[in-house]
Amino acid sequence: MFDIRRYIPDIADEWNQFVARSKNGTFLFDRRYMDYHQDRFADHSIAFYLNGHIYAILPAHLKGQTLYSHQGLTYGGLVMDEQCTGGRICQLFKELNTFLYQQRIEKVVYKAIPSIYHVIPSEEDLYALSVCCKARLVSRDLSSTIDLDHPVKFPESRKAGIRKAKAHGLTIRESDDVGTFWEILHANLAERYGVAPVHTKEEIQLLHSRFPENIKLYMAFDHKEPLGGTILYMTKQVAHVQYISANRQGKEWGAIDLLFDELLHRPNEGIRYFDFGKSTTHDHTQLNLQLLFQKEGFGGRGLCYDTYEWNTNDILT
Repeated sequence: MFDIRRYIPDIADEWNQFVARSKNGTFLFDRRYMDYHQDRFADHSIAFYLNGHIYAILPAHLKGQTLYSHQGLTYGGLVMDEQCTGGRICQLFKELNTFLYQQRIEKVVYKAIPSIYHVIPSEEDLYALSVCCKARLVSRDLSSTIDLDHPVKFPESRKAGIRKAKAHGLTIRESDDVGTFWEILHANLAERYGVAPVHTKEEIQLLHSRFPENIKLYMAFDHKEPLGGTILYMTKQVAHVQYISANRQGKEWGAIDLLFDELLHRPNEGIRYFDFGKSTTHDHTQLNLQLLFQKEGFGGRGLCYDTYEWNTNDILT
């Protein structure tokens, strides 16, 4: 049924246009985003054509004989047109397994797109994974998400932080000063966890220049002095917290409490969910309880980011 093709740069515009109109894709699957780290991943993305048009895409890369979707992205999975049906997606995965088997790709690691990013229901792939691929759930990360239509009230500790920030006259503004925020973030991560941010400052600046409406920095200021901030990834209906950090003064004065109080209560057209991201570490089985406590203090509640795995040899031999 499907004409299955490896992604090539010649179809970048067609690929990006499909992502923009898909029912569960986000700007992370736009090639202008995906390709910023192409030197680190051997791209093996796949486009599925039906009657001469893209029906679905699978952002992916190859490592050894394993296809990943996608280690360089927060989530992966099949990006689908709103016309996709359950029967055809099952057929698509059957044909995908044959395609991969013929290429001697032995295993698939598949990070599903969490449901909050679906503009309309888009879990045909999860059914196909179970029935057509005999896939098994191999890891589950816990994120903290707020449904802005049904927010949870802040506890007194958060309210006290907000009062303290207001008493010190702190203000919240959107900013383009990624460099200053990165200094705060880098120092915090190095001191507390001995790690660096996933992105470099230059990478975030590049991505922000390519997606200014999707990647936004908000900062808390003491007059003109930045005390902390957050980088948000804005998709069709989700504001995803990519990074949060404050310096010592910002922590003492409740800068982050005020920051999220304002962000969560300001109107954002079309945004229904505010996702604080994962609090799991190591092999996905350990919770960073201090980080989780902070996110739950703003009203975040559990959302799972799931990863599946299957062997093509098991399906076709």
